[in-house]
Amino acid sequence: GNTRHHCFTFSRHLGSTLDHSQSLVGGLENTPGICEGFLMKRRNWPLKGWHKRYFVLDKGVLRYSRTQQDFTKGKLNGSLDVSLAVMSINKKSKRIDLDAGDNLYHVKAKSHDLFYIWVTKLSAHRVFKKNEAAHVHNGFLQALSQGGGAMAATRNGAMADTPFCNLFSSVHSCLRSVHVTLGLERQRLQEAWSSRDPGQTASQKLLEVHSTHPSDVRIHVAETATRKYRASLSKAPEKRSASRKSSGHRTSLPAVCPDNSHVGLMTILYNNIGKDLSRVSMPAALNEPINLLQRLCEELEYSELLDAADNTADPYERMVYIAAFAISGYATAQHRNRYKPFNPVLGETYECVRGDRAFRFISEQVCHHPPISACHAESHNFCFWQDQRWKNKFWGKSLEIMPAGMVNVTLSKSGDHYEWNKAVTCIHNVLSQQRYLEHYGEVAIHNLNSPVCSCKINFIKSRYWGSEANKNEVQGVVLDQSGHVVHRFGGFWHEGIFCDTLPNPQCVWKPNPQPKDSILYFGFSSFAIELNELTGDLQPLLPPTDTRLRPDQRMLEEGRIEETDRRKDEIEERQRERRKTQSKTGEEHVPRFFRKSVDAAGRDVWVTNGTYWKLRENPGFSKMKNPELW
Repeated sequence: GNTRHHCFTFSRHLGSTLDHSQSLVGGLENTPGICEGFLMKRRNWPLKGWHKRYFVLDKGVLRYSRTQQDFTKGKLNGSLDVSLAVMSINKKSKRIDLDAGDNLYHVKAKSHDLFYIWVTKLSAHRVFKKNEAAHVHNGFLQALSQGGGAMAATRNGAMADTPFCNLFSSVHSCLRSVHVTLGLERQRLQEAWSSRDPGQTASQKLLEVHSTHPSDVRIHVAETATRKYRASLSKAPEKRSASRKSSGHRTSLPAVCPDNSHVGLMTILYNNIGKDLSRVSMPAALNEPINLLQRLCEELEYSELLDAADNTADPYERMVYIAAFAISGYATAQHRNRYKPFNPVLGETYECVRGDRAFRFISEQVCHHPPISACHAESHNFCFWQDQRWKNKFWGKSLEIMPAGMVNVTLSKSGDHYEWNKAVTCIHNVLSQQRYLEHYGEVAIHNLNSPVCSCKINFIKSRYWGSEANKNEVQGVVLDQSGHVVHRFGGFWHEGIFCDTLPNPQCVWKPNPQPKDSILYFGFSSFAIELNELTGDLQPLLPPTDTRLRPDQRMLEEGRIEETDRRKDEIEERQRERRKTQSKTGEEHVPRFFRKSVDAAGRDVWVTNGTYWKLRENPGFSKMKNPELW
């Protein structure tokens, strides 16, 4: 029945769609015919399944209803202008994705015949709408073309799909893809935490906050506007004092990020194809004033999820919060694709004490080749530790980062010990200014102290280059001991995670809103801006190996790029000299605050030796002999 209906509709207008080349240049007299019938449509949130809907495609607009009768009566469920949408297809699954920014349709056909009919029709209607717009503005486009080069004209004066028309499409894609998500999540959570009833658990209050969370508001920012704003800032003094918020932490950096478009990145990378890039020295203009040791601390930006997990009695719901925390650590990548963090030198350390978040953190570079960064954080509710190991491979147009270490979290009340791996990160278009990051692969979370439940998270890889349909998508399940699904959750690692199987379906996590003008300050979040802050009362308490005291990183933060390069070369050369000396004497480097151990699976791991905070208090690092790294 459905196939027969589609074939009839298709053949009825065969002359206006099969000749695809004619539809590309044929002008407005060849209006594509109507295509209608049933398709399977996925609901807005992932993992809710596919539902049969009646679609009608007419004059470039795709509309749908629950049934054909509803459509006839004018009861529409939605509509989409296909000319404004990015279309991607998957032949194997017979799936079509249409992404128009605020409107996103995922549809599937039940047979390959129907799939090809709809793909052909959608392509023809998209071209028709573009040509229609070009026809309306024909005089305007012709006037512009006289100054910018000839435009191809088709018979009867209709405009072809010219480079100028493609420019409109590119601008639209830019406006849709470069976005900033606004929200007040951090403030709401802090207010909720401080005002919660003593008898109310953190998870109950967190649920209340999320259940009343307002809808997302997206502001689209064009790159041209950013360039104009940067130009206006360049007229002001480059170095500016960092303002502070009521909590005492700064809210901006002293200087805007440098323009690195002039750096010959292509030459650097092509000279090192297939090599481990951790051994390659990069110009300072490619760096951000954050160290890899600080990046580990940045994964604790949403530590309130661990607090919520510790205050949740149900083990399956507790696992949902742990999974959300594991995903939240990737959110920063959405805004941080233009610069790289500093590589720590061997023996470098970093501490972070956050009374407002009720945790303290320490990290150390325990090995240089291969590079290994170890960290440990503790609070009344949780302990968090990992040793970060990775391999970098450059493959011509992309850079793949493959983590090898495991992340560990223990909770105070339940005694649970969670362990999970990390997803693969790939930097696409690494040689251009249009770089973007993608995470993909499976992350498995296990509770080492209880087999009651486990969790699997799938970071979905984009099917096509430039496809927006499933970009940054994450799907996950919480399983019981027998492997049955107890909870399902999903969303996007840069926008939020929703779980519809909890007693009250809710948004479990959303990223904090980006600070004003963050694109000019390395894309840092408010939390990242605070990481390298050095106050007068803190400096005497730190060991001289702390990242905050590293001179080249501080110079970059202050906008002193040329000085940064010179100082960075000196620090790296001093490290090489120390390694040569140790090699001659046969001396091995011994980390100060971490020790090598073996985990339950027989893997080598680095864990805290428990001395940092004791030495900080008594006798104090200023009264001890410390290594000189810079």
